Order: sequence, then structure tokens, then C-alpha cells
Amino acid sequence: MTDLAEKARQGDTEAFIELMNMNMQSMYKTAVAILKRDEDAADAIQDTILKCWENMGKLRKPEYFKTWMTKILVNNCRDRLRERQRTLPSDDIDMVSDENDRYLNAEWRASLESIEEKYRLILLLYYSDGYKTPEISKILGIPEATVRTRLARGREKYLKSVEGK
Repeated sequence: MTDLAEKARQGDTEAFIELMNMNMQSMYKTAVAILKRDEDAADAIQDTILKCWENMGKLRKPEYFKTWMTKILVNNCRDRLRERQRTLPSDDIDMVSDENDRYLNAEWRASLESIEEKYRLILLLYYSDGYKTPEISKILGIPEATVRTRLARGREKYLKSVEGK
């Protein structure tokens, strides 16, 4: 992926397209975990792709492309959430599309739904996307110790939701 990121950074459109295709499922999982709606997730991903393309020249280290891209995606998702909360009643925020089953198994998703977003997002980034705590720290812009704490608390909350407590 590093070679593709370097080529994309130098303006290679095909390399950029391949990078985006390689990361599409990961971006979708992250966006849906935050936004809970396919339409909003698709919009956030589209905005992320555009921002990545426009700012590829600013990517300092190609080996951190996925971390950089995910941080842009998370920020786009947060912007959409803020915008949605200003314009829609809170009941609409909880709507979830049945199409999510293609990417997340129903039990996993149901268990995560009961967990606050700050824990759910870290669990998804860690377990689904395979990021390590330092990378999650950079993506979310929070201290690594906070990531570890939220990961531990998220695990506890997940186990409680699975056990039905």
C-alpha cells in the first residue's frame, strides 16, 4: 500500500483509485459505526475520497496513508453528525438501515448499538480495521492512554451487553 500511496501522492490517478478500492470496506464500516445510516456513510466516504485526492500532496509519510485517510473520514462523519443534530429531531438519528448486515454481523452490530459512540468507534477501529492504539490515537486526536482506557471500558460494556446484564 505504501508504493501506491507514494504514486498517488505524485499524481497517479490509477494508484489513487486502487488505494480507495482497497480501503472501501474499512471506510464503510467506520462511517456506518458513527453515522448509522448508509446514505450518510456514503456521503461521508465520498467527501473523504475527494478531500484525500485534493490533499494527497500534503501526505508526508505514505506508509501512514490509511491512518491519514481514516482520520479525514472520522472528521467528516463527526461534521455530518453535528449537522444532522442541528437539523433533525433526535428520533431520526437512531435509524439504521438493514443493508448494514452485508458488512457487520447482526449480533456484533446489535451488541455495539448499546455502547456509546466513543467506545464503539474505538472497538471497531481496533477489532474490525486492525488499527493499533497509537494509530487510533492519531486518527481520533486523543491521547493513547485515553484510547487504551476506552478500549478496556468498551470491552467491558460489550461483554455486559452480550451477557444481557
